[in-house]
Amino acid sequence: MKIDKVEIFDIHCPDRPQWHPVFIRIFTDEGLTGVGEAGLAYDWGHSAAANMIHEITQALLMGFDPFQTERLWSKMFREGFWAVGGGPVIYAAMSAIDTALWDIKAKALNVPLYQLLGGKTRTKLRTYASQLQFDWDKEAARLTQPDDYAKAAEKALKEGYDAVKVNPMLFDKDGNTLSDLTRLFPRDLLNLVHDRMQAIRETVGDDVDILLECHSLLGAASAIQIGQEIAEAYDCLFMEEPVNYLNSALHEKIYDKVNTPLAAGERLYLRHGVRPYLEKQTVDILQPDIGLCGGITEAKKICDYADLYDVQIQAHVCGGPVATAASLHLETAIPNFFIHEHHTYALKAWNRELCLQDYQPKDGFMVPPELPGLGIELNDAVVKKSKVFEVKK
Repeated sequence: MKIDKVEIFDIHCPDRPQWHPVFIRIFTDEGLTGVGEAGLAYDWGHSAAANMIHEITQALLMGFDPFQTERLWSKMFREGFWAVGGGPVIYAAMSAIDTALWDIKAKALNVPLYQLLGGKTRTKLRTYASQLQFDWDKEAARLTQPDDYAKAAEKALKEGYDAVKVNPMLFDKDGNTLSDLTRLFPRDLLNLVHDRMQAIRETVGDDVDILLECHSLLGAASAIQIGQEIAEAYDCLFMEEPVNYLNSALHEKIYDKVNTPLAAGERLYLRHGVRPYLEKQTVDILQPDIGLCGGITEAKKICDYADLYDVQIQAHVCGGPVATAASLHLETAIPNFFIHEHHTYALKAWNRELCLQDYQPKDGFMVPPELPGLGIELNDAVVKKSKVFEVKK
Protein backbone atom coordinates (compact mmCIF):
# COMPACT_ATOMS: atom_id res chain seq x y z
CA MET A 1 0.00 0.00 0.00
CA LYS A 2 1.32 3.44 -0.97
CA ILE A 3 0.21 7.02 -0.42
CA ASP A 4 -0.76 8.63 -3.70
CA LYS A 5 -2.71 11.77 -2.78
CA VAL A 6 -3.20 14.19 0.12
CA GLU A 7 -5.79 16.87 0.81
CA ILE A 8 -5.29 19.58 3.42
CA PHE A 9 -8.25 21.65 4.64
CA ASP A 10 -7.81 25.07 6.28
CA ILE A 11 -11.37 25.44 7.53
CA HIS A 12 -13.25 28.71 7.68
CA CYS A 13 -16.48 28.74 9.70
CA PRO A 14 -18.66 31.70 8.65
CA ASP A 15 -20.65 31.49 11.89
CA ARG A 16 -17.46 31.55 13.97
CA PRO A 17 -14.79 33.41 11.95
CA GLN A 18 -12.08 32.87 14.58
CA TRP A 19 -12.50 29.06 14.40
CA HIS A 20 -10.16 27.31 11.93
CA PRO A 21 -9.74 23.53 12.32
CA VAL A 22 -7.04 22.13 10.04
CA PHE A 23 -7.61 18.64 8.65
CA ILE A 24 -5.62 16.28 6.47
CA ARG A 25 -6.96 13.40 4.40
CA ILE A 26 -4.46 10.89 3.05
CA PHE A 27 -5.35 8.65 0.10
CA THR A 28 -3.74 5.31 -0.78
CA ASP A 29 -3.48 3.31 -3.99
CA GLU A 30 -5.69 0.63 -2.39
CA GLY A 31 -8.60 3.01 -1.89
CA LEU A 32 -8.26 3.51 1.86
CA THR A 33 -8.14 7.01 3.30
CA GLY A 34 -7.17 8.40 6.69
CA VAL A 35 -7.90 11.69 8.43
CA GLY A 36 -5.99 13.71 11.00
CA GLU A 37 -6.22 17.12 12.63
CA ALA A 38 -3.67 19.76 13.61
CA GLY A 39 -4.19 21.28 17.05
CA LEU A 40 -4.24 24.95 16.04
CA ALA A 41 -7.94 25.55 15.45
CA TYR A 42 -8.10 28.77 17.48
CA ASP A 43 -6.10 31.95 17.73
CA TRP A 44 -3.06 32.34 15.46
CA GLY A 45 -1.30 29.59 13.53
CA HIS A 46 -3.88 27.63 11.55
CA SER A 47 -2.73 28.75 8.09
CA ALA A 48 0.89 28.13 9.08
CA ALA A 49 0.01 24.58 10.12
CA ALA A 50 -1.89 23.94 6.88
CA ASN A 51 1.06 25.12 4.82
CA MET A 52 3.52 23.12 6.94
CA ILE A 53 1.46 19.97 6.32
CA HIS A 54 1.56 20.81 2.62
CA GLU A 55 5.34 21.12 2.63
CA ILE A 56 5.92 17.91 4.58
CA THR A 57 3.59 15.89 2.37
CA GLN A 58 5.37 17.12 -0.75
CA ALA A 59 8.76 16.25 0.74
CA LEU A 60 8.06 12.87 2.37
CA LEU A 61 4.64 11.33 1.92
CA MET A 62 4.11 10.55 -1.74
CA GLY A 63 4.69 6.85 -2.39
CA PHE A 64 5.25 6.13 1.31
CA ASP A 65 3.86 3.02 3.03
CA PRO A 66 1.29 4.30 5.58
CA PHE A 67 1.96 1.33 7.87
CA GLN A 68 5.47 2.62 8.61
CA THR A 69 4.35 5.21 11.14
CA GLU A 70 7.44 4.98 13.33
CA ARG A 71 9.78 5.39 10.38
CA LEU A 72 7.89 8.36 8.96
CA TRP A 73 7.66 10.02 12.39
CA SER A 74 11.42 9.75 12.72
CA LYS A 75 11.95 11.14 9.21
CA MET A 76 9.70 14.13 9.92
CA PHE A 77 11.53 14.76 13.17
CA ARG A 78 15.08 14.33 11.89
CA GLU A 79 15.02 15.46 8.27
CA GLY A 80 13.09 18.72 8.45
CA PHE A 81 15.69 20.74 10.42
CA TRP A 82 13.16 22.72 12.48
CA ALA A 83 11.50 19.82 14.31
CA VAL A 84 14.52 19.14 16.51
CA GLY A 85 14.25 22.75 17.70
CA GLY A 86 10.56 22.58 18.56
CA GLY A 87 7.49 24.67 17.88
CA PRO A 88 3.72 24.25 17.63
CA VAL A 89 3.49 24.71 13.84
CA ILE A 90 5.77 21.87 12.81
CA TYR A 91 4.54 19.59 15.59
CA ALA A 92 0.91 20.30 14.69
CA ALA A 93 1.67 19.27 11.10
CA MET A 94 3.51 16.13 12.17
CA SER A 95 0.65 15.26 14.54
CA ALA A 96 -2.02 15.58 11.88
CA ILE A 97 -0.08 13.43 9.41
CA ASP A 98 0.74 10.77 11.98
CA THR A 99 -2.88 10.50 13.17
CA ALA A 100 -4.12 10.05 9.59
CA LEU A 101 -1.66 7.20 9.05
CA TRP A 102 -2.93 5.41 12.15
CA ASP A 103 -6.46 5.84 10.81
CA ILE A 104 -5.41 4.08 7.60
CA LYS A 105 -3.65 1.26 9.46
CA ALA A 106 -6.65 0.50 11.63
CA LYS A 107 -9.00 0.63 8.64
CA ALA A 108 -6.77 -1.76 6.72
CA LEU A 109 -6.97 -4.19 9.64
CA ASN A 110 -10.72 -3.51 10.02
CA VAL A 111 -10.50 -2.62 13.72
CA PRO A 112 -11.14 0.52 15.77
CA LEU A 113 -7.89 2.38 16.39
CA TYR A 114 -7.91 1.69 20.13
CA GLN A 115 -7.31 -2.00 19.35
CA LEU A 116 -3.88 -1.12 17.92
CA LEU A 117 -3.05 0.85 21.08
CA GLY A 118 -3.64 -2.09 23.41
CA GLY A 119 -7.40 -2.54 23.42
CA LYS A 120 -9.90 -1.19 25.92
CA THR A 121 -8.99 -0.53 29.52
CA ARG A 122 -12.54 0.78 30.09
CA THR A 123 -15.86 0.83 28.24
CA LYS A 124 -16.83 4.44 28.90
CA LEU A 125 -15.04 7.67 29.78
CA ARG A 126 -16.11 10.08 32.49
CA THR A 127 -16.49 13.49 30.81
CA TYR A 128 -16.59 17.08 32.00
CA ALA A 129 -18.25 20.16 30.53
CA SER A 130 -15.39 22.47 29.59
CA GLN A 131 -15.16 26.28 29.55
CA LEU A 132 -18.38 27.44 31.19
CA GLN A 133 -17.28 31.08 30.89
CA PHE A 134 -18.43 30.80 27.25
CA ASP A 135 -21.80 29.41 28.44
CA TRP A 136 -23.01 25.86 27.89
CA ASP A 137 -25.44 26.27 25.01
CA LYS A 138 -25.83 26.29 21.23
CA GLU A 139 -24.18 29.69 20.91
CA ALA A 140 -20.99 30.98 22.53
CA ALA A 141 -21.19 33.97 24.87
CA ARG A 142 -18.96 35.92 27.28
CA LEU A 143 -20.35 35.45 30.74
CA THR A 144 -19.81 38.23 33.27
CA GLN A 145 -22.42 37.98 36.04
CA PRO A 146 -22.20 35.29 38.73
CA ASP A 147 -25.81 34.29 38.03
CA ASP A 148 -24.88 33.53 34.42
CA TYR A 149 -22.11 31.20 35.60
CA ALA A 150 -24.61 29.45 37.82
CA LYS A 151 -27.04 29.04 34.92
CA ALA A 152 -24.32 27.62 32.66
CA ALA A 153 -23.40 25.09 35.32
CA GLU A 154 -27.05 24.16 35.77
CA LYS A 155 -27.36 23.46 32.03
CA ALA A 156 -24.42 21.06 32.21
CA LEU A 157 -25.88 19.31 35.24
CA LYS A 158 -29.17 18.75 33.42
CA GLU A 159 -27.23 16.94 30.68
CA GLY A 160 -25.80 14.52 33.23
CA TYR A 161 -22.32 15.93 33.86
CA ASP A 162 -20.84 15.57 37.32
CA ALA A 163 -17.80 17.73 36.55
CA VAL A 164 -17.45 21.21 35.02
CA LYS A 165 -14.48 23.41 34.13
CA VAL A 166 -14.41 27.19 34.16
CA ASN A 167 -12.01 30.10 33.90
CA PRO A 168 -13.66 32.68 36.16
CA MET A 169 -10.81 35.13 35.51
CA LEU A 170 -10.89 35.37 31.71
CA PHE A 171 -13.39 38.24 31.50
CA ASP A 172 -13.76 41.35 33.62
CA LYS A 173 -17.14 42.64 34.79
CA ASP A 174 -17.71 44.25 31.36
CA GLY A 175 -16.76 41.18 29.30
CA ASN A 176 -13.29 42.38 28.30
CA THR A 177 -10.65 39.65 27.99
CA LEU A 178 -7.98 39.69 30.69
CA SER A 179 -4.88 38.35 28.94
CA ASP A 180 -2.24 39.34 31.51
CA LEU A 181 -2.89 38.31 35.11
CA THR A 182 0.74 37.97 36.16
CA ARG A 183 0.43 40.54 38.95
CA LEU A 184 -1.38 39.94 42.23
CA PHE A 185 -5.14 40.37 41.91
CA PRO A 186 -6.69 43.59 43.18
CA ARG A 187 -9.43 42.98 45.72
CA ASP A 188 -12.30 43.98 43.39
CA LEU A 189 -11.28 41.47 40.72
CA LEU A 190 -10.62 38.77 43.30
CA ASN A 191 -14.07 39.35 44.77
CA LEU A 192 -15.61 38.98 41.30
CA VAL A 193 -13.82 35.65 40.83
CA HIS A 194 -15.02 34.53 44.25
CA ASP A 195 -18.61 35.47 43.41
CA ARG A 196 -18.54 33.53 40.14
CA MET A 197 -17.07 30.43 41.77
CA GLN A 198 -19.42 30.60 44.70
CA ALA A 199 -22.38 30.81 42.31
CA ILE A 200 -21.20 27.66 40.56
CA ARG A 201 -20.48 25.76 43.77
CA GLU A 202 -23.86 26.64 45.27
CA THR A 203 -25.56 25.49 42.06
CA VAL A 204 -23.77 22.16 41.62
CA GLY A 205 -23.43 21.22 45.28
CA ASP A 206 -20.64 19.28 46.93
CA ASP A 207 -20.92 16.12 44.82
CA VAL A 208 -19.94 17.75 41.51
CA ASP A 209 -16.32 18.48 40.68
CA ILE A 210 -15.20 21.95 39.62
CA LEU A 211 -12.04 22.20 37.54
CA LEU A 212 -10.29 25.59 37.64
CA GLU A 213 -8.92 26.77 34.29
CA CYS A 214 -6.16 29.42 34.23
CA HIS A 215 -5.00 29.35 30.57
CA SER A 216 -1.39 30.10 31.62
CA LEU A 217 -2.38 33.74 32.20
CA LEU A 218 -1.14 33.95 35.77
CA GLY A 219 2.30 34.69 37.18
CA ALA A 220 3.85 32.62 39.94
CA ALA A 221 2.66 34.96 42.72
CA SER A 222 -0.89 35.40 41.35
CA ALA A 223 -1.13 31.65 40.68
CA ILE A 224 -0.35 30.95 44.32
CA GLN A 225 -2.88 33.60 45.30
CA ILE A 226 -5.60 32.06 43.11
CA GLY A 227 -4.62 28.54 44.11
CA GLN A 228 -4.98 29.29 47.80
CA GLU A 229 -7.93 31.70 47.70
CA ILE A 230 -9.99 30.11 44.90
CA ALA A 231 -8.93 26.55 44.06
CA GLU A 232 -8.63 25.47 47.67
CA ALA A 233 -11.63 27.47 48.89
CA TYR A 234 -13.99 25.84 46.38
CA ASP A 235 -12.45 22.36 46.62
CA CYS A 236 -11.45 22.26 42.95
CA LEU A 237 -10.56 18.90 41.46
CA PHE A 238 -7.52 20.44 39.80
CA MET A 239 -6.01 23.78 38.81
CA GLU A 240 -5.13 23.83 35.12
CA GLU A 241 -2.28 25.71 33.42
CA PRO A 242 -1.52 28.01 36.36
CA VAL A 243 1.50 29.56 34.63
CA ASN A 244 3.26 29.53 31.25
CA TYR A 245 5.55 26.73 30.10
CA LEU A 246 8.61 28.81 29.26
CA ASN A 247 10.10 28.25 32.70
CA SER A 248 9.26 24.90 34.27
CA ALA A 249 10.66 26.11 37.61
CA LEU A 250 7.50 28.20 38.04
CA HIS A 251 5.51 25.00 38.49
CA GLU A 252 7.78 23.92 41.34
CA LYS A 253 7.06 27.09 43.29
CA ILE A 254 3.29 26.71 42.87
CA TYR A 255 3.31 22.97 43.54
CA ASP A 256 4.98 23.58 46.89
CA LYS A 257 2.46 26.19 48.04
CA VAL A 258 -0.91 25.12 46.60
CA ASN A 259 -2.71 22.03 47.87
CA THR A 260 -4.95 21.58 44.82
CA PRO A 261 -3.64 19.07 42.21
CA LEU A 262 -2.06 20.75 39.16
CA ALA A 263 -2.89 19.92 35.55
CA ALA A 264 -0.96 21.04 32.47
CA GLY A 265 0.38 19.94 29.11
CA GLU A 266 -1.62 21.22 26.15
CA ARG A 267 1.29 23.46 25.07
CA LEU A 268 4.02 20.91 25.71
CA TYR A 269 5.40 19.03 22.73
CA LEU A 270 6.85 15.51 22.54
CA ARG A 271 8.26 13.58 25.51
CA HIS A 272 11.01 16.17 25.61
CA GLY A 273 8.56 18.88 26.62
CA VAL A 274 6.88 16.95 29.44
CA ARG A 275 10.15 15.58 30.85
CA PRO A 276 10.94 18.33 33.43
CA TYR A 277 7.38 18.30 34.79
CA LEU A 278 7.43 14.54 35.23
CA GLU A 279 10.94 14.24 36.59
CA LYS A 280 10.41 17.08 39.08
CA GLN A 281 6.93 15.69 39.82
CA THR A 282 5.19 19.07 39.57
CA VAL A 283 2.13 17.96 37.58
CA ASP A 284 -0.61 15.57 38.70
CA ILE A 285 -2.75 15.40 35.56
CA LEU A 286 -0.98 15.62 32.21
CA GLN A 287 -2.99 17.02 29.27
CA PRO A 288 -1.28 16.21 25.96
CA ASP A 289 -3.01 17.41 22.79
CA ILE A 290 -2.79 14.68 20.15
CA GLY A 291 -2.89 17.36 17.45
CA LEU A 292 0.19 19.09 18.89
CA CYS A 293 2.28 16.68 20.95
CA GLY A 294 3.34 14.47 18.04
CA GLY A 295 0.24 12.57 16.98
CA ILE A 296 -0.89 9.11 18.07
CA THR A 297 2.66 7.74 17.89
CA GLU A 298 4.08 10.22 20.37
CA ALA A 299 0.95 10.66 22.51
CA LYS A 300 0.92 6.98 23.46
CA LYS A 301 4.59 7.19 24.47
CA ILE A 302 3.90 10.32 26.54
CA CYS A 303 1.06 8.57 28.37
CA ASP A 304 3.26 5.55 29.12
CA TYR A 305 6.03 7.87 30.30
CA ALA A 306 3.58 9.67 32.61
CA ASP A 307 2.41 6.37 34.04
CA LEU A 308 5.94 5.79 35.29
CA TYR A 309 5.37 8.72 37.67
CA ASP A 310 1.75 7.86 38.59
CA VAL A 311 0.58 10.87 36.60
CA GLN A 312 -2.90 10.60 35.13
CA ILE A 313 -4.02 11.67 31.66
CA GLN A 314 -6.74 13.95 30.37
CA ALA A 315 -6.17 14.60 26.69
CA HIS A 316 -6.58 18.26 25.77
CA VAL A 317 -9.46 18.49 23.30
CA CYS A 318 -10.28 21.87 21.80
CA GLY A 319 -10.58 21.29 18.08
CA GLY A 320 -12.77 19.76 15.43
CA PRO A 321 -14.51 16.38 15.59
CA VAL A 322 -11.41 14.51 14.37
CA ALA A 323 -9.53 15.64 17.48
CA THR A 324 -12.38 14.36 19.64
CA ALA A 325 -12.37 10.94 17.97
CA ALA A 326 -8.59 10.58 18.27
CA SER A 327 -8.64 11.43 21.97
CA LEU A 328 -11.36 8.88 22.68
CA HIS A 329 -9.28 6.08 21.18
CA LEU A 330 -6.18 7.05 23.14
CA GLU A 331 -7.97 7.53 26.45
CA THR A 332 -9.85 4.25 26.08
CA ALA A 333 -6.61 2.32 25.67
CA ILE A 334 -4.37 3.80 28.36
CA PRO A 335 -4.44 2.59 31.99
CA ASN A 336 -3.82 6.04 33.50
CA PHE A 337 -6.86 7.82 32.02
CA PHE A 338 -8.41 10.37 34.37
CA ILE A 339 -11.25 12.27 32.67
CA HIS A 340 -12.29 13.37 29.17
CA GLU A 341 -12.71 17.00 28.11
CA HIS A 342 -15.80 18.02 26.14
CA HIS A 343 -15.34 21.64 25.10
CA THR A 344 -18.27 23.99 24.74
CA TYR A 345 -17.25 24.43 21.08
CA ALA A 346 -18.00 20.73 20.55
CA LEU A 347 -21.67 21.57 21.10
CA LYS A 348 -21.83 24.12 18.30
CA ALA A 349 -23.38 23.42 14.91
CA TRP A 350 -20.48 25.12 13.09
CA ASN A 351 -18.14 22.52 14.55
CA ARG A 352 -20.36 19.44 14.52
CA GLU A 353 -21.16 19.77 10.82
CA LEU A 354 -17.52 19.34 9.78
CA CYS A 355 -17.66 15.53 9.95
CA LEU A 356 -20.24 12.89 9.12
CA GLN A 357 -20.11 11.35 12.60
CA ASP A 358 -20.89 13.40 15.71
CA TYR A 359 -19.61 11.93 18.98
CA GLN A 360 -21.31 13.51 21.97
CA PRO A 361 -21.47 12.43 25.62
CA LYS A 362 -24.51 10.80 27.17
CA ASP A 363 -25.22 11.37 30.86
CA GLY A 364 -21.71 12.70 31.37
CA PHE A 365 -19.85 9.83 29.69
CA MET A 366 -18.27 9.28 26.28
CA VAL A 367 -17.72 5.95 24.58
CA PRO A 368 -15.06 5.24 21.94
CA PRO A 369 -16.01 4.91 18.27
CA GLU A 370 -16.43 1.31 17.16
CA LEU A 371 -16.06 1.86 13.41
CA PRO A 372 -12.73 0.87 11.82
CA GLY A 373 -9.93 3.40 12.18
CA LEU A 374 -10.74 6.63 13.98
CA GLY A 375 -14.37 6.06 13.11
CA ILE A 376 -14.85 9.51 11.64
CA GLU A 377 -14.95 10.98 8.13
CA LEU A 378 -14.91 14.55 6.86
CA ASN A 379 -18.17 16.02 5.56
CA ASP A 380 -17.11 17.06 2.05
CA ALA A 381 -20.25 19.11 1.55
CA VAL A 382 -18.97 21.45 4.27
CA VAL A 383 -15.17 21.21 4.36
CA LYS A 384 -14.72 21.67 0.62
CA LYS A 385 -16.19 25.16 0.90
CA SER A 386 -12.95 26.16 2.63
CA LYS A 387 -9.39 26.45 1.35
CA VAL A 388 -8.06 23.08 0.15
CA PHE A 389 -4.49 22.14 -0.73
CA GLU A 390 -3.93 19.02 -2.83
CA VAL A 391 -0.78 17.00 -3.37
CA LYS A 392 -0.59 14.12 -5.86
CA LYS A 393 2.10 11.62 -6.63
